Amino acid sequence: MSDIIELPRKSGGPVAEPERLNLAVAGMTCASCVGHVEKAIAKLPGVSGVSVNLATERADVTFTGASDPHSVVQAIERAGYAVPEADVEIGVAGMTCASCVGHVEMALSKVPGVITATVNLATEKASIRYRSSIASLDDLEAAISGAGYEPRRIEGDGASTDQDASAREQELDSLRRSLFLAATLALPVFVLEMGSHLIPAVHDFVMGTIGMQASWLIQFVLTTLVLFGPGLRFFQKGIPAILRGTPDMNSLVTLGTSAAWGYSLVATFAPGVLPPGTANVYYEAAAVIVALILLGRYLEAKAKGRTSEAIKRLVGLQAKTARVVRDGTALEVALADVRTGDIVQVRPGERVPVDGEVVDGSSWVDESMITGEPVPVAKTAGAAVVGGTINKTGAFTFRATKVGADTVLAQIIRMVEQAQGSKLPIQAMVDKVTAWFVPAVMGIAGLTFMIWLFFGPDPALTFALVNAVAVLIIACPCAMGLATPTSIMVGTGRAAELGVLFRKGEALQTLRDVTVVALDKTGTLTKGRPELTDLEPAAGFGSEEVLALVASVESQSEHPIAEAIVAAAAARGLDVSSPATFEAIPGYGVSAKVGGREVQVGADRFMIRLGHDVSAFAAKASELGAMGRSPLYAAIDGKLAAVIAVADPVKETTPEAIRALHDLGLKVAIITGDNQATADAVARTLGIDEVVGEVLPDGKVDAINRLRAGGRKVAFVGDGINDAPALAEADVGLAIGTGTDVAIESADVVLMSGDLRGVVNAIALSKATIRNIQQNLFWAFGYNAALIPVAAGALYPLNGTLLSPVFAAGAMALSSVFVLSNALRLKTFRPVIAANKGKEGEAA
Repeated sequence: MSDIIELPRKSGGPVAEPERLNLAVAGMTCASCVGHVEKAIAKLPGVSGVSVNLATERADVTFTGASDPHSVVQAIERAGYAVPEADVEIGVAGMTCASCVGHVEMALSKVPGVITATVNLATEKASIRYRSSIASLDDLEAAISGAGYEPRRIEGDGASTDQDASAREQELDSLRRSLFLAATLALPVFVLEMGSHLIPAVHDFVMGTIGMQASWLIQFVLTTLVLFGPGLRFFQKGIPAILRGTPDMNSLVTLGTSAAWGYSLVATFAPGVLPPGTANVYYEAAAVIVALILLGRYLEAKAKGRTSEAIKRLVGLQAKTARVVRDGTALEVALADVRTGDIVQVRPGERVPVDGEVVDGSSWVDESMITGEPVPVAKTAGAAVVGGTINKTGAFTFRATKVGADTVLAQIIRMVEQAQGSKLPIQAMVDKVTAWFVPAVMGIAGLTFMIWLFFGPDPALTFALVNAVAVLIIACPCAMGLATPTSIMVGTGRAAELGVLFRKGEALQTLRDVTVVALDKTGTLTKGRPELTDLEPAAGFGSEEVLALVASVESQSEHPIAEAIVAAAAARGLDVSSPATFEAIPGYGVSAKVGGREVQVGADRFMIRLGHDVSAFAAKASELGAMGRSPLYAAIDGKLAAVIAVADPVKETTPEAIRALHDLGLKVAIITGDNQATADAVARTLGIDEVVGEVLPDGKVDAINRLRAGGRKVAFVGDGINDAPALAEADVGLAIGTGTDVAIESADVVLMSGDLRGVVNAIALSKATIRNIQQNLFWAFGYNAALIPVAAGALYPLNGTLLSPVFAAGAMALSSVFVLSNALRLKTFRPVIAANKGKEGEAA
C-alpha cells in the first residue's frame, strides 16, 4: 500500500481548493489574439493558469482560490475582445409586493455573470442579461428559488402567453376558493365578537345561550381554521422571508395575524398570565384580516389579467392554419409548419397566415391592424402582404417570405412584451423606498407597541397590541409595486392598438418631456416620391397634349422627376411613345423628336438659350417658388408650350398633425438636405417653427445637437433607415414604419401608420401614462404616509381615534385595487387625431 504524501500547508487553516472558470471569448481571429487574451488574463491576481483555444473560442482559467469571473471579463474586454451576452425572461411566481421584486432582483444580481436583472410585478417576469458562459439558466432559476419564489420557464412561439393565461386562471381559481372559505369561516367570528360589542341584543343572546367562554372557543376554532387553511399561504411565504432577513408583505400579514391570534389564545386558555383587565380576544381581527386581504388579492389578480389583454388580442390576430401548396396539392397545415418559400393560398374572408409576396390573383386586404388605416389596400402580383391582415373579397396566392418569429405581427408582439416588462426611470425612486420600507414598518410597529405599553392608558397591553397590528397591516407595499408596471402595461398595450409601438419602455417617460419635435422632410412630412403638381399650358396648347409629349421625352430618363411625369401621364391614360431622337444637354435639359414634333424640356436658362421669352410665366414661376417647387419649361415646335412643376408633395395628414403638435405646446423643426429656400418655403406653408436645411445625411446628428441648445429635449422623426444615426442620437427616436419595416433597431418608438398623426398620439399617450403613474404613486405613498401614523394612534390624544386592524386590512386591500383600476383607465385613451374617427372616437 503506497503512502499518501500530504503537501505542507501554510499556517492559518486549510488552503482553499483552486477553482476553474471556462468561458467563451468572441472576436478572436488568429494565434496573436489567443496570446493577447492569455496575457491579459494571466496578469490578474489569483490566476494560476490560463489556456485559450481559438477553435472552440473559449478560455479556461484556473485560480489559486475562489474564482473571480468579473475581473476575467474586464481583462478580456480591455484586451479588445468580448464575452458573449444573452437575454432571457423567466416567469416568477409567488411575488405579492414591491419588496418581493427587490428581493428577486437582488438575488439575481448576485449570480456571477449576471449583468442586469429587472423584475416586473405586473407581468410576473424577470428580464435578465447575463454572460451565458459564466451563468446558466439553472443558476438563475436557483437564485430565484433561493429567494423564496418559484421560477417558471417561458416557452417560445406564443406558448408563453397561453402558459401565463393558464397560470393566472389557476391562481384566480385558488384565490376564489380561499376567499369563499375564509369569508364563510370569518363571518360567524365577526358576528359573535363585534356583534356582542355593537348590538346589546346580540350580546345578551350570546351570554344567555352559549356564554362568553364558549363563544371564545368557537371563535378560536374558526379563526384557527382560517389562518391555517386559506391563510396558510401568508405563513408559507412570510415566515421564510423573515428568517432570510428579507421580509415582505406576507411577513407583515403573518406578524399581524399571529400577534392577534396568539394574544387571543393566551386570553382564552391562560388569562391569568395577562395583567388584570387585559384578557380580551381579537380573533375577529385575525380572521377578517385574512379574508379582506384575500379579497384584495382576488380583485388584484382579476385586474392584472385585464392589463395584459392587448397582448392577448395581438396573439389572437394570428391565423391558426394555412393552405400550403405542396407537390401540386393544397394542404391545410399548422401555422408553425409553414416554411419560407412555401406557396400559400388565401380565400375570401381568411386571415393572411404569414408575411409574403403575391404571385397570383388579386384582392383587397384590410391592413388596419398594422397601419391603423381603415381603407382596404389593393393587392396584385408583386404586392407585399402581412400576416394577420384580413383578405376581403378576392382570392390570391402568395410566396411566404417571413414566418414564425420573423413576421411583422410576431415582431410587434415581441416589442410590446419588451416595453411592458421594462422599468421607467421614475421606478428607481420607488425601488429605493421599497428596499427599506417593510423593515421600517416592522420597526414602526415595534416602536408603536413599546410606546403604548409604557405610556398608554389601561389596559396598556391591549392598546399596544391592537395599534401595532394595525400598523403592520395598513402599510403593505402592494400598491407601490403595482403603481408603475400596471400603467406601463396598459399604456403600451393601448399604444399598440393605435399603431404606436414603444420598443423601449424608457421612451414612454422621456417622450413626455420632449419640447422640440424635429422632422425629416422626405418621406416623413412628404410622401417621399415626386409627383407632378402643376402644368400650365401656354395659349394654343392643351395640357394633355403637352403632358403626353413631355412624358414621351422623359420616358428615356430614370431621374425621379422624369418618372413622376411619366407616371402622371399614365394615370391620365395618355399615350406615351418612344422618341425618335433624344439628347441630354447637361445643366440645361433634354431635347427630343416625338412623332415628328420637336420637344425641349428644361430650366428657364434652357428656354432663354433657345430664344424663348419665359416672362409670360413669371407670376406662375414666382408662385411655385414660394411653395418650394422648382419650375420646368417645355417648348414644342419652337414655341414655349408650358410651365411644369414636380415636387414631393406634403402628405394630406401633415398639416393637421403639425397643428396638433403646436396645440400640445411643442416646437416643430425640420431637418432636410433640400436647399434652404425650398425648406423655408415648406416651413412657411406648414407653420413650422425652425428649419435646418442643406444638411448632409451624416450632418443630422449635429443638427439635433444644435436644436438641443438651452437644455431642450428633442424627439426626431425619420424613416428608420436613412436616418438611423439621428434616431439613435435624439432623446427619443420615432421611426415612421411602413408595415413591412418594423424592426428598426435605432428607433425608440415605431409608428405603424406611416404619417405624423402617430407622433401626436404617441406624445399624448406618453403624457397620459406618466400622469397615470404619478397618480398611482401619489396614492400609494400618500396612503401610507397618512395612515401609518393614524394606525399607530397619533390621533388618539387629540380626539380618541384609533384604527381597528380590520379596517386597516380593508384599506390596504382597497389601495391595490384603486391603483389597478386607475391604471386600467388608460384603456379608454382616445387618440388626439384618430385615423378613423368612426372607429376610434372623436379627439380626446
